[in-house]
Amino acid sequence: MSSLLAKQLKALIAGDDQMISVLSNTAALLNDNLAEINWVGFYLMDEEKDELYLGPFQGKPACNRIPLGKGVCGTAARQRATIRVKDVDQFPGHIVCDSASKSEVVIPIAVGGKIFGVLDIDAPVLNRFSAEDQVMLEGCIAVLEEHLMSISEGTQTR
Repeated sequence: MSSLLAKQLKALIAGDDQMISVLSNTAALLNDNLAEINWVGFYLMDEEKDELYLGPFQGKPACNRIPLGKGVCGTAARQRATIRVKDVDQFPGHIVCDSASKSEVVIPIAVGGKIFGVLDIDAPVLNRFSAEDQVMLEGCIAVLEEHLMSISEGTQTR
């Protein structure tokens, strides 16, 4: 599934030079293809405020701002590392946006060597995200990072 979903993402965003469109369609594709999730979306980096702000997503309304280093999203961004949480109630400092969420995976996104933001996916079941899910999602983020870099450089092809 990992290479197939990454290929679908690459085809879906090819030629799109608008960041919001790219992120919106990425969230929609993941939402449509992942079972047992209740939220998928992006938090984007605000370097001036040292925090993440809500970007395109699919799901219930969410937290608007997350300080870097706080919650799962802020911690993943600060550490520049994927975090899989089996039980969000056991994560120190977890920020509750939707009380139905029980597990979570957050993958940082880097563009041009800087943190661009994170992909955040929540699930209403415990221990939803496996190591295989992580590899698959990191493959999708690699496609997304490459495309976002081409947008920032103005080199994407139509």
